Amino acid sequence: MSEDIGFFEKVYQVVRLIPRGRVTSYGAIARSIGSPGAGRMVGWALNKSFSDKGFIPAHRVVNRNGRLTGKIHFGGKEIMRELLISEGIRIVDDQVVDFSSLFWDPLKNIEEFPI
Repeated sequence: MSEDIGFFEKVYQVVRLIPRGRVTSYGAIARSIGSPGAGRMVGWALNKSFSDKGFIPAHRVVNRNGRLTGKIHFGGKEIMRELLISEGIRIVDDQVVDFSSLFWDPLKNIEEFPI
């Protein structure tokens, strides 16, 4: 992973790789960019991602238990849920149904990081 880009950009590059219909966690992203324990900082980066010029599918990032904890940052409390549902992900009570089968681990699913 390149050291010449900032933390936020590293987060955005990983998040852009999350496949449609899959989710990952803040902590998994933090580990994948070499910053284990920085899950909260990943959340801050995603909160700022709405001002980025390119599309960053931040709605695909949930907490380690599959809960939609970042939903308040989407401009409406149902938008994150609706985006996930539009990708075929079932949500019940702000929880991803079948979270373990939909979980995308960047460390296991990206053969070579372009970052």
